[in-house]
Amino acid sequence: MTTPSSTASRTADHTETLQFVGGVLLIMALGLNLRPLLASASPLMEDIRTATGLGYGVLAWLTTLPFLCMGAVALASGRIARLLGESRGIMLSLGAIGVACALRQAYGTGLTLLSTALLGGAGIALIQALVPGLVKRRFGARMPLVMGLYSASLMSGGGLSAWVSPRIAELGGWQLGVGIWWMPALVTLAGWFLIFRRRAAAPADATAIEGVRPWRLKRAWLLALYFGVINAGYSSVVTWLPVYYQELGRSAVAGGRLLAWMTIFQVLAALTMPAIAQRQKTTDRRWLLAASLIAQLVGYLGFIFMPQSLALWWNAIAGFGLGACFSLGLILALDHLTDARAAGRLAAFMQGFGFMLNALSPWISGILRETTGSFIAAWALLAIGIVTMLVVTLRFSPARYPQVMQSPGQ
Repeated sequence: MTTPSSTASRTADHTETLQFVGGVLLIMALGLNLRPLLASASPLMEDIRTATGLGYGVLAWLTTLPFLCMGAVALASGRIARLLGESRGIMLSLGAIGVACALRQAYGTGLTLLSTALLGGAGIALIQALVPGLVKRRFGARMPLVMGLYSASLMSGGGLSAWVSPRIAELGGWQLGVGIWWMPALVTLAGWFLIFRRRAAAPADATAIEGVRPWRLKRAWLLALYFGVINAGYSSVVTWLPVYYQELGRSAVAGGRLLAWMTIFQVLAALTMPAIAQRQKTTDRRWLLAASLIAQLVGYLGFIFMPQSLALWWNAIAGFGLGACFSLGLILALDHLTDARAAGRLAAFMQGFGFMLNALSPWISGILRETTGSFIAAWALLAIGIVTMLVVTLRFSPARYPQVMQSPGQ
């Protein structure tokens, strides 16, 4: 016999499930909008270079500038969030991304491309800085799973735009190919406004927030360096991989297809590795991180020694490593603290300086290409960084987290 209490309980469970699913879908929609500004231009670089007259070193700034913004805005994200509020900050950021893409579609000049890289990069940066703390607070124990879905959607947006943009460009020119991505930003903005505009953030734990000053902690700086190096390959790959394969004789569409193929495995890694992390009885992520780094290393070595004969394999393996490192890197920072807002602050600090390191990667790769006449030196430099970070991974023992997050000397 059904009682009123059991009916109410089922209704509450159903409502909670709908809220969970709706929240996850919106987080994934946010992720989908965070990479088209970067990845859509990559397979069209030769067309852009011909139309604008920009060289490789300047073209690298199309990726470098957004990553610099990601770093700078992430460091100021706490103040920005207090000024605007979480929901308003995210909505403003989506608007900035949409406007940047629309301007690229309307005006195909080098100055427009560079200025919109700054505008869109600022929007991307604030969303990326706010999402980790938001997810840890709203989803609690399900944080690794939701962060995996967010990371997967972020990478899916990059792969989708790399695959679709060259085809759109064949129909309406490169400006349409890089600019059409204002449409999903507008749709996501409308969804966020309808669902989250009235939801107030949970009250802050002032003691926890005030007690954590990341810039005073040696561990926070180590996390920033670690996150920057293990993800540096993404910014170089998304900028130069299609160009590298075009130099080896493939078309722009084929280069974009390879980047999209790589993204499939980034998404798989972003889904599977956090899911494994969620099922772990411990927060020790070292063996997952080591496996991810080794996958990156194998991919870079493949680009150097056998780029043509096993191209799909190297792209798949490198993509898996890149996808896993991004999501696991975020989870690693969030694991260090139990308070959601304090952990979000640490993750924002890590991303801030980490993305500044990422910003240097495509620029250095472009300079190495101009200096040596090949991208081989760029892949070799990334491989050396990965080997170094494999050694650093050994330091992330969860048993020491309470100690290293209290002592500036750890």
